Amino acid sequence: MEFMLKKLKIKLQYLLPQYALTRLTGWAANKKAGWFTQQVMKIFVFYYRVNMKEAQYTELSAYSSFNEFFIRSLRSDVRPIAAGDSILVQPVDGTISELGRINKDKILQAKYHDYSLEALLAGQSLLAKEFENGQFVTTYLAPGDYHRVHMPCDGVLREMIYVPGSLFSVNAFFAENVPYLFARNERVICIFNTAFGTMAQILIGAMIVGSIETMWSGPVDSQRKGIIQRWVYCDEGSEAPIILKKGEEMGLFKLGSTVINLFVSNKIKLASHLQNGSISRLGEILGEDIH
Repeated sequence: MEFMLKKLKIKLQYLLPQYALTRLTGWAANKKAGWFTQQVMKIFVFYYRVNMKEAQYTELSAYSSFNEFFIRSLRSDVRPIAAGDSILVQPVDGTISELGRINKDKILQAKYHDYSLEALLAGQSLLAKEFENGQFVTTYLAPGDYHRVHMPCDGVLREMIYVPGSLFSVNAFFAENVPYLFARNERVICIFNTAFGTMAQILIGAMIVGSIETMWSGPVDSQRKGIIQRWVYCDEGSEAPIILKKGEEMGLFKLGSTVINLFVSNKIKLASHLQNGSISRLGEILGEDIH
């Protein structure tokens, strides 16, 4: 019976109208429905044990829509950013689902499942080559987590790629049971030049994720045209580069998902205390320069 329920749960992900459900959820989350919106937020806070004491605005009455509540900012003192030019910090609150070395061009998704750099990076073979044998970190953001994404280190934005795709759920169950999940789902790939070499910060879409936004572009996936889109940005020596500092906000999810970070080979070592299932807290140590 358990096996049959598991198979049914997976099958439903393929059969459900993923985009229609996501659009409907996004529409509802933006509605300002007074007392009804307040009740939905109260139930959500109770069910997912959201710590509103950490929020910049602790009272639910400060939020007129569910989305305003969901992308709430934190108080400036609750997530201190680990200092030091050689230190990388965790970019989000969540749970580390997998991390470690990229095996040539293969990234571990979950037990018995991996996927290629080139597939994740939408066929950008030269970009994929930069990360071969490097390091990766996959962090899952549960519904009750803080859903803004920050920088692990100082970086100059080099390019952004929007990749249309499926909207499978991305929790641990589906990561273990849907092959190539992160290379199939909609995603926004952000590439930065950093003191630690090239870094990718990839925001993965999922079922009912109404929008993925970046601080420099706003909603990246709002039109969902079904085609890969690529933007190339100015470098540091030009007139108007986009430079983000360690700990600075770079994007957000309107309803939860996953962030994948890629680092090049022989530049960093991940913190030894981190492992699969480790709780991630924005600003805590993720790794450091190996030199």
